[in-house]
Amino acid sequence: MAKPEKRSPRAGRKGLQQDPHKVASIRENVLEVAIGKEVRAHRRQQKMTVFALAEATGLSIGMLSKIENGNTSPSLSTLQALSHALSVPMTAFLRGYEETRTAVLTKAGEGVQTERRGARAGHQYNLLGHIGSNSSGVVVEPYLITLTEISDTFPTFQHDGIETIYVLEGKVGYRHGNDIYVLEPGDTLFFDADAPHGPEQLIELPTRYLSIIAYAQAG
Repeated sequence: MAKPEKRSPRAGRKGLQQDPHKVASIRENVLEVAIGKEVRAHRRQQKMTVFALAEATGLSIGMLSKIENGNTSPSLSTLQALSHALSVPMTAFLRGYEETRTAVLTKAGEGVQTERRGARAGHQYNLLGHIGSNSSGVVVEPYLITLTEISDTFPTFQHDGIETIYVLEGKVGYRHGNDIYVLEPGDTLFFDADAPHGPEQLIELPTRYLSIIAYAQAG
């Protein structure tokens, strides 16, 4: 049995690309910033350079840079020129500004019991919330999983995305690929879910853990 690699939490902190405690700037809600993000997104989606877009619209590269960075308020005629050059309706540039942000509250004990492959092995899955299509391009499925005396080991899950497990109660030997990790309350396992994985050793029951799966949104 391979021993899990132990890393200090400080070791990965240097590589973080975002500050999890940073409050989003109020400029994120400004119309100019929303328009700029959409213009840049549509330009990149079409693999068009700023220079090419400037030629197609008659706008200067400097003006396009200001628009994409949300530093100027484009006129209707400018938006129309961008619309024609990028082959999208003008309303496409307002999508990010008008989009509704969703939150889902699941009260204690109200998670929806779902059927997944592990349910056949006596694993209880409670889905704690779900947001479908969204602007982030990522789907996240949070589950509360309970293993009891009637549960079987089931170490052969494989699916797309990244999964995080956080143990609340009990003790389990959890397989990921060729390794087995003994997890106790407070332990976290973060892994590529494309490798075979699942609980292989039911050491102390009942065992309860959170399983949070994130994967790319289809389409």
